[in-house]
Amino acid sequence: MMEARVRRFRRIRSSLLKLLVRLSGATVCLALAALIGYILANGAAGITAEFLTTQTSYVHDTIGILPNILNTLYIVLVAMVIAIPFGTCAAVYLNEYASNKRVVRAIGFAVETLTGIPSVIFGLVGMLFFIQIMGLQAGILAGGLTLVVMVLPTIISNTLESLKTVPDAYREGSLALGGGKWHMIRTVVLPNAIDGIATGCILAIGRIVGESAALLYTAGFGLILNSFMTALSSSSATLTVALYVYATERGELSVAFSLATILLILTLLLNIAATLCARKLGTKEG
Repeated sequence: MMEARVRRFRRIRSSLLKLLVRLSGATVCLALAALIGYILANGAAGITAEFLTTQTSYVHDTIGILPNILNTLYIVLVAMVIAIPFGTCAAVYLNEYASNKRVVRAIGFAVETLTGIPSVIFGLVGMLFFIQIMGLQAGILAGGLTLVVMVLPTIISNTLESLKTVPDAYREGSLALGGGKWHMIRTVVLPNAIDGIATGCILAIGRIVGESAALLYTAGFGLILNSFMTALSSSSATLTVALYVYATERGELSVAFSLATILLILTLLLNIAATLCARKLGTKEG
């Protein structure tokens, strides 16, 4: 009799837990769908060919976001070109070469500390160091270098965890065949860790595209269309900064919602592109 009651209690508890988990998952999905739907409903109508392919003109009283789209792509390019090699090399050093535990702990502590620092602090430090001390102009270069420091912990952490999942037997087999350590890392370890590296890059791109606080101090508010070389050293507003300007400074909420819609689409496209590149690279290496 007692055993029957215990089994019944366990079945009820298991059913309640399953129901709770399903409700939690459904709540998250509904919240995401509601957020995306609200943004699309308020912003999709304002997206036109002129809006996407022109720049803002105060003379003709028109609004265009082409400079902001290009500035966002520019800053992603600058930040990732620097952050990916540095982050990957740092993770490889920590997992494959570092033997001094104090150094490993110090680097790990630095990575964890950088992860928890608010982005506005990165902006202030970036403005102080890159603009005032190094003498750079507010623009894509100063903003990109600031974002490099912000996204390095993400890339390092994801790459490091992925490297740890590669079986030691793979390393031992490569070394037993006469390959050097770097050859083993390049041809065996990194290809098998490409998924984790890609995940870190995707998360880093998402943070770069959505960042505004740090760029307010380092990239500027410029809404003028510039070439890549000019934008490096001139005030250049990304999509998020432009969204802030239109929503707060100019009170153009409809434009802000349209910018938010473009941000959602751009983030999705960049994530898909990064995933496809990672798969192709992994297939090539395999």
